[in-house]
Amino acid sequence: MLKVGDALPQGTLQEYIEVAGEGCTVGPNAFDVQKAAAGKTIALFAVPGAFTPGCHLKHLPGYLEQADALKAANVDEIWCVAVNDAFVMGAWGRDQKAAGKIRMLADGSATWTQATGLTLDLTAKGLGLRSNRWSALVVDGVVKTLNVEDAGKLEVSDAARLLDQARELRR
Repeated sequence: MLKVGDALPQGTLQEYIEVAGEGCTVGPNAFDVQKAAAGKTIALFAVPGAFTPGCHLKHLPGYLEQADALKAANVDEIWCVAVNDAFVMGAWGRDQKAAGKIRMLADGSATWTQATGLTLDLTAKGLGLRSNRWSALVVDGVVKTLNVEDAGKLEVSDAARLLDQARELRR
């Protein structure tokens, strides 16, 4: 299981990027997680699923509200990862007006999520294998803080906690 001091697992995530224009889109685009994190401080949070109640009403909105404060605390990018396809993540980001604030990243087959060891089996609820809810500060691809929730909880992986950790890391 992923822990503080580990490098992010190797793997590829997908991002559906929309560009200004006449409905033109670019994506979904695959990118190498380690290359994308190299040389940056990333506020990363993972959720069980786009548009699910806790994720949609509480978790993602908290990061949107704290986006400017996180960037002021030397966070270069904010990543939201879920076991959904890139089109769903793109639609969720569009719905929440996340463009330019949070990268909405898809792990459609849960391959990268499984590599983290932070999975949540929701097969009994018809949702299959998902990501557990967690957050981390990642500096140059290495996990500096890690906040993993108990199943069904949203108490330690919220934006306020990660912001406090980013400020502390900056000192």
